[in-house]
Amino acid sequence: MNTDAVGQNPCERYGPRKRLNLFERYLTLWVGLCMIIGVGLGKMLPGMTDWFRRMEFGSGSHINVPIAVLIWLMIYPMMLKVDFASILGIRKRPRGLVITLVVNWLIKPFSMAFFGWVFFKHLFLPLIGPELSDQYIAGVIILGAAPCTAMVFVWSYLTDGDPAYTLVQVSVNDLIMLFAFAPIVKFLVSGASSLTVPFMILLYAVILFIVIPLVAGSITRGWLVHRCGREWFESKFLPFFHPVTVIALLTTLVFIFAFQAENITTRFFHVVLIAIPILIQVYFNSSLTYGLMKIFKVNHAVASPGALIGASNFFELAVATAIALYGAGSGAALATVVGVLVEVPVMLSVCTVCNRTRHWFPVVTQMNGRNSVCPSADGWPGQ
Repeated sequence: MNTDAVGQNPCERYGPRKRLNLFERYLTLWVGLCMIIGVGLGKMLPGMTDWFRRMEFGSGSHINVPIAVLIWLMIYPMMLKVDFASILGIRKRPRGLVITLVVNWLIKPFSMAFFGWVFFKHLFLPLIGPELSDQYIAGVIILGAAPCTAMVFVWSYLTDGDPAYTLVQVSVNDLIMLFAFAPIVKFLVSGASSLTVPFMILLYAVILFIVIPLVAGSITRGWLVHRCGREWFESKFLPFFHPVTVIALLTTLVFIFAFQAENITTRFFHVVLIAIPILIQVYFNSSLTYGLMKIFKVNHAVASPGALIGASNFFELAVATAIALYGAGSGAALATVVGVLVEVPVMLSVCTVCNRTRHWFPVVTQMNGRNSVCPSADGWPGQ
């Protein structure tokens, strides 16, 4: 048996334990503080809150100016990481990507619509009433139709995911999102609730929050990599935006919770109810993706990020879209905000499961300069 310099089988080594930075480690705490600050401002300064709420890009657009600017400051740095050129290199290992796309676009939005319909239209209907049931269904559908873009890199890091493959998964999802997000949301919301979806407003939201940042990020990336090199771009330029993204995220949450102050203080029990189908959705889709990855013998470094992408949501886009469609104080916006509240602790639990079940999958390691596949605890995997 091959061993390394210290006599240890390299197949048994997975590297040092990964750690989050201060912001990521306590993100749930920061979200909680933003909720307290936002709700406090909303209750104590209702006039100022209403003034910010009424700031829109044109009369009747429903696209809130402060939220739009802050969301853009979050999404643009995310899109700088997207490298479409890397998609071509995935042809030799397509299984992980195919499974991710099938779950994200053919199962996840529809399962979220189903869970929302079961809970809000039937089980919880006596507790929330028909009007709010439609709003909450719309919110969770918008949440479920937007696959995670930014935080998945954090989850991938924590599970020793393949960063290049994760980047491809995110890039392809973003590309599909350009065309699929709006029609899926319109179809499912119209079918599962009595609400109408103003398609032009939805289209404006897609253009503003996906198309423009994606194009701007792609142009910026291409120009700077060509001019200054990839190493400078990734080690100097991208880290510059990290504090900007953090500040924009926290400020956005303060605004959102201020706009939702009345709903949160008078309907806190509803927040708990909304969290239930979202939690079921997260664990259902992550388990499904992870199980399919095992069945099709995908490596753990690809399987774990795929499961995490299937479980998490692009909550920045979801919140902005719900506000654009139904207003900052709507039940739909509240449902997407609940998604923000449960995201971090739930995703960390999925990371834990992925790390503890690493032995289910073959391990790829470096031996004598070549990739080798070590057996899992269950023996050598099929090829």
